[in-house]
Amino acid sequence: MEQCQMECEEEEEEEGAAAMLWSIQEAVEKQTLQIGASVCGATAVVDVLRALGLDVAPEEADRCVQTRLRRNEAPLPDYLLSRSEAGATHEQLITGAQQASGGRVRGRFFHFHPPRKVRLVPWLARWIRRGAVPVATMNMQVGVPEGEEVPDAWHHQLIFGVAPNAVFMTNPLDVVSEEELQQRLCSESVLLIRREDVLQRFTPDCCLSGLSHHPSDQRWRHLDVEGQVRKMIQEDEEPKQSHIRIPAAYSSGVTLFVLHESQLAQELLAAAELPLL
Repeated sequence: MEQCQMECEEEEEEEGAAAMLWSIQEAVEKQTLQIGASVCGATAVVDVLRALGLDVAPEEADRCVQTRLRRNEAPLPDYLLSRSEAGATHEQLITGAQQASGGRVRGRFFHFHPPRKVRLVPWLARWIRRGAVPVATMNMQVGVPEGEEVPDAWHHQLIFGVAPNAVFMTNPLDVVSEEELQQRLCSESVLLIRREDVLQRFTPDCCLSGLSHHPSDQRWRHLDVEGQVRKMIQEDEEPKQSHIRIPAAYSSGVTLFVLHESQLAQELLAAAELPLL
């Protein structure tokens, strides 16, 4: 009897794991395609507001999010610093959505790293059914299948629906498994920089010592970014390091957006953090 009850509860949870803001066809018609370099965050904000019944021009969303750009022509140390913060953090998305909506939208971020005690799809489904709009902030460089190229950046994507072991997202329109998304959502705040992006910007007069003495972020020293760069430069013709690791400004997790003047907003802002495993 007890086993039967457990199985019934599991079936009910799986059935309750389906929830959609848009159908797939609606997502095809409504989604915003990437509006420029490094602006996946602002792109997600446009779709968040649209899902909540508000239309805002992409340029206005980007202005409010204050997307940071890569300084591709800068010397190597400044280039690496720009890479660590290019795009937007979840804080910028929350502030941007609030400003672009004239204060009508609020957001709340939930950390997924370190690992949390939560079943991702049922958790998302419960909030979606109540009217919240989720945006995933993901490290796309983790869990890359062997033989595939490592992506060049983190990514923000609106989640427009979930089903048992399936998560539907925009920009690009995609469906991923719960396991795959969970892996991307549970990551240290680090970014991999490709070997060629380092070497093509290194010059003999580069002052690398600054990479170990960032005024406000000790992670540059803890990761020994300067040492990683020096080792890569000194390697023989047979390359051993495909990437270096630098600190990233982003945190992996999910931001839930709701209309400010609602009971749901009060409940969202008062919700407890997800418990650690």
